[in-house]
Amino acid sequence: MTAFLFSCDYATCAVPEAYREIFRGAEDVVSSMAGWEPGSLNLAQGFAMKFRTPLVHGDVTRLLIDLGNDGDARWGKFSLKLPEATRGKVADRHERPYRLVLNQRIAEDLRRHEALLHVMIHTDAKTDGTVVLESPVGAELAEKFAGAWRSRLAAADVDVRQATGVALGSLAAALSGAYPPDRYAQVRLSVSQTFFLEGRPWRWETLKKVLLESLVLAGGEVAVSDLTIP
Repeated sequence: MTAFLFSCDYATCAVPEAYREIFRGAEDVVSSMAGWEPGSLNLAQGFAMKFRTPLVHGDVTRLLIDLGNDGDARWGKFSLKLPEATRGKVADRHERPYRLVLNQRIAEDLRRHEALLHVMIHTDAKTDGTVVLESPVGAELAEKFAGAWRSRLAAADVDVRQATGVALGSLAAALSGAYPPDRYAQVRLSVSQTFFLEGRPWRWETLKKVLLESLVLAGGEVAVSDLTIP
């Protein structure tokens, strides 16, 4: 039996009170697409409710700390104004708990279930009216899940694309390397923000329903026991 995990790195543009001074005068930037991914939390909550599983999501703007990256890449022009010790506290309060919960959930789900599908949810400002499913290098199980999902979405007339062997970021790479690819399937879902912000080419709620229902069907199509992992 397959378990499902949904995560959302860039869920919010929230700035904790202690760090608001470094963003003073740049509030419009923080609330723009540079500070978060509009619609991603709403979509992730929909998946979590549909599959009756807790959602793991970021709690601050990525302009304070980019939860999907490592090292210096976590910090942008605003957070670099903070002393190194303060940035360490930001990581301790926001990054480490996020990664800890993800790893705990993955380990627990793999202990209790045959396989785990981890959907990393994003919305994309650079695409228009498309849905993209991506999986990492050497991830046969993830490719099978993404392929089954893509077929279901295509059958519903969604403009969907699938890419395999993709570098999905530092956090995604760390998780992929920590768990067996024949049991841990990681798929990045990227949805054009035009759906959420402009209601085109489909109404947001309509697309959400199709995404959720198609994943239910796709999840039942993949037989983990049929994989031939070396």
